[in-house]
Amino acid sequence: MNRTVDPSGMAHPAQRLAELRAEHRLLDARIAQLKAGIADDELALKRMKKRKLQLKDTIARLESALIPDEPA
Repeated sequence: MNRTVDPSGMAHPAQRLAELRAEHRLLDARIAQLKAGIADDELALKRMKKRKLQLKDTIARLESALIPDEPA
């Protein structure tokens, strides 16, 4: 993927969240393709599932960071 470099060194959280969600969807589709295929590549499948879980965790953290704190 081509990523433009933000002058501050980090992409805006909402933009990064969108990128991670897109990658997560692509991995989900690729995993489904591999499962449906005759010649399953177990190692590639395991790696993609692991990356998908990492993306899910990162997405959850970013979504949590975007929610403003409420005063107690």
